Amino acid sequence: MWNRVDVKARGKQAFKGNYWPSVGAAFLLCLFVSGTSAASSSQFQLNGDPTQMTEAISSMPTEEQAMIAAALVTGITVIAAVATVFRLLVFNPLSVGCFRFFRKNAQDPATPIACIGEGFQQYGHVVGTMLIKDLLIFLWSLLFVIPGIIKSYSYRMVPYIIKDRPELSATETIALSNQMMKGNKWAAFMMDLSFIGWFLLGIVTFNLGNIFWTNPYRENANAALYLELSKQ
Repeated sequence: MWNRVDVKARGKQAFKGNYWPSVGAAFLLCLFVSGTSAASSSQFQLNGDPTQMTEAISSMPTEEQAMIAAALVTGITVIAAVATVFRLLVFNPLSVGCFRFFRKNAQDPATPIACIGEGFQQYGHVVGTMLIKDLLIFLWSLLFVIPGIIKSYSYRMVPYIIKDRPELSATETIALSNQMMKGNKWAAFMMDLSFIGWFLLGIVTFNLGNIFWTNPYRENANAALYLELSKQ
């Protein structure tokens, strides 16, 4: 059984040994996560007082109300579609590349950040596997929030396995991740929880602490966990 303290220590050592590339890779990962979330939600916001807008629309003729409603639905649908395509075709391969960097860096703290580009190699396989993973987590989340969270831990190792075991199919990759995380999900959750103090410090420092310490430290630790589980 792996030890959280040892895994985090290995991650911290890898992080300190390759500080700026780790910061850059973690920043890219967070940037694109927040970017796809913003594109699908917070970017589509109407300016002004919602109450005043509702009153103004309600005073219009029925035909104009229908046109405005149709335009809003169309706009939201287009933005959601663009965000989804962006996530599938750009963010997912980029994230796989970032995880690839951290996985290599956990073994060799002199790994160049340029290896992020490996996420776009075997492009179809990467896109397809990540699509199935995201879809499975989404479907489990429809049951309730907790099953979705549990499955996100089950499939946590998928981005690492994609590049380490490219001969595996998408379903085999997901099954291997599920096998690796069997009996390890709670321990992985507790490791995530152990970073909460650092994240609180990040809030106090206007997210600077997260950018320059917590996020790259955590990602290197996650990669160290993958290497540890790979031995079992």
